[in-house]
Amino acid sequence: MSSTVFLGNLPAWVTADDIRSWLNAENLVADNIKVIRNPETQESKGFAFIEAPNAEEMHSIIRRFDRAPLEDRILRANPAQPPKAKGQAKAAGQGDQQRSRRGGKKHKRAKENTPQSAFAEELAKAL
Repeated sequence: MSSTVFLGNLPAWVTADDIRSWLNAENLVADNIKVIRNPETQESKGFAFIEAPNAEEMHSIIRRFDRAPLEDRILRANPAQPPKAKGQAKAAGQGDQQRSRRGGKKHKRAKENTPQSAFAEELAKAL
C-alpha cells in the first residue's frame, strides 16, 4: 500500500518548504514533498504529493489537512491514487475512436453517474 498523500486546492504560492513547515508544526513527518508545476511556466498547478514514511503517518496527515482552511480555500487531502500507465490511457482513447468509426455511441449516462475520486477531480481541474 502506498503511503502517499494527495494535497489539493493549494494556492499558487505554496512551496514544498511551506508544506514541510506546516507538517513540522504539527509534529508530522514526510519523506518527500513534491508540488506539481506546469513544466512550461513553472507555476504551481495547485496540488502536491506528500510521501509519508508509513500508513499511520499518511492517515495523520490526511486527518490534519483534509478540509483545512487556507486563505479563501478549503484544502483536500486523500490517499494518492497510483498513476495510470501511458498504455492504459491510450487504449481507452483508441476504443473511443474505434466506436465512433463504427458509428457506435458513447454512453454518457454511465459516465455521468460514475463517481470520481477526489484525486481525479483535482487532476481534471488542474489540466
